[in-house]
Amino acid sequence: MAQTKVQYADVRAAVEVLDGQVVRTPCTRSRVLSKITGADVWLKFENFQFTASFKERGALNKLASLTEAQREAGVAAMSAGNHAQGVAYHATRLGIRSVIVMPRNTPFTKVRNTRELGGEVILHGDSLSDAQTYLESELIERQGMTLVHPYDDPLIIAGQGTVAVEMLEQAPPIDTLVVPIGGGGLISGMAIAAHAIKPEIEIVGVESAGYPSAYAALQGDPELVRGGQTIAEGIAVRNIGKLPIEIIREHVADLVRVEEAAIERAIGLLASIEKVIVEGAGAVGLAALLSDPPRFAGRSVGLVLCGGNIDTRLLASVLLRQLVHEQRLIRLSIEIEDQPGFLSRVAGRIGDSGGNIVQVHHERLQRGHAKSTTLEVLVEAQDEAHAGQIFDDLTDAGYVVRRGAGGMEFE
Repeated sequence: MAQTKVQYADVRAAVEVLDGQVVRTPCTRSRVLSKITGADVWLKFENFQFTASFKERGALNKLASLTEAQREAGVAAMSAGNHAQGVAYHATRLGIRSVIVMPRNTPFTKVRNTRELGGEVILHGDSLSDAQTYLESELIERQGMTLVHPYDDPLIIAGQGTVAVEMLEQAPPIDTLVVPIGGGGLISGMAIAAHAIKPEIEIVGVESAGYPSAYAALQGDPELVRGGQTIAEGIAVRNIGKLPIEIIREHVADLVRVEEAAIERAIGLLASIEKVIVEGAGAVGLAALLSDPPRFAGRSVGLVLCGGNIDTRLLASVLLRQLVHEQRLIRLSIEIEDQPGFLSRVAGRIGDSGGNIVQVHHERLQRGHAKSTTLEVLVEAQDEAHAGQIFDDLTDAGYVVRRGAGGMEFE
């Protein structure tokens, strides 16, 4: 294979630099997810780092390499959040000034956390590209700060590669690594390390369907990156790094793209089964397995839960949507007579069926007979079969019942 600018020796050097400075996160087998997917699933909990992301590894490896003059001038970075927190935390710890340029749409929790970790935050532009343009002109050229790039830097890539070193020490049976791709730093470092340790291992990259930057680069078609809203904003990168794409071309066997629904489901399953919180980017590996089980069936698959910094409101929405998807939360429109006692009868009927009423709305101002009304009821059920039982019990009791508000069925 052709030589790259990052070698396994660089990753091993990073292991020594990071020893005792970042968390050696667990890597454990998930029995339940293995049963669901048909693969032997191993989870690397990088969301257990202090800043809840693997990004600390590369950031610290880069910061540790600075000369005294560079430390005095300070460092600058552009980031959608996790790299920002890793740089801010370790720069502050080492007594180095850090300025982070973040897109204006960065989740507030990541902006706040970066500031609390000692970073000076500048919100600029709508993308990482906008942030990088500002950073290069205002901070690097004018102020002489050192760029700590989130992915296109040999020292960053070597630092991220320590994830694979730990995984293969902790779980030797792993024969496939499924790794998120944003700018490409993580998968590049991991691929170099993994192939040095275990040449036969397969590396699979996972991208958001809207931001397949590596796939687009390999196809030579930037139009494949259509952009748009994504729950995996941590890997919503339009342009893959120049160094990572060459490493990906050499080391990565396959690139897969996952849709938003699969990412949401993966977040929900990790919360309900593993009792861990991951952000969208951290869930795409599991989303890939859920989207194409035959592709990974029978293989020993290592997944990197690369970050856990998800906005709490977004997490709440995802978990509620998951309940709706599983039909554990259903909305029923029930026609009743507008007479005393009917509301309590309906509630009693639902209770007798084992349903839990979460919310109820009594709608009188509607078309139809003045003596009738509609109850909009949000009901918690045990599962899809139980939801069907509740619906049937109400129908058998003589009520006219529809699923979904305003006649709209839930998907």
